[in-house]
Amino acid sequence: MTRSELIAELARLNPHLMQRDVEAIVATVFDEITAALARGDRVELRGFGAFSVKGREPRVGRNPRTGEPVEVGSKRMPFFKAGKELRERINKAGAGPRPALAAAQG
Repeated sequence: MTRSELIAELARLNPHLMQRDVEAIVATVFDEITAALARGDRVELRGFGAFSVKGREPRVGRNPRTGEPVEVGSKRMPFFKAGKELRERINKAGAGPRPALAAAQG
């Protein structure tokens, strides 16, 4: 689902809200999550999951084209861990592997 699809679905489910209000709500939620992560805070949405930031140490990588060593600096990466309720709902909704996955495994 894309951001615009999310906005469209929320607007459809809440006809009393104007489209621009739904867009503002979604933008505000995303902006607040982003700002919290930038500060190094953890964002937990009960029943959905938790967003956090993990640090990656500097390392020596390889240029895939030439194979030459390349210095890769340290960086901070966003990390998402799904909550128990989300995992349970996904597993209940999709009982069993997807057909393409099952064919590849079988």
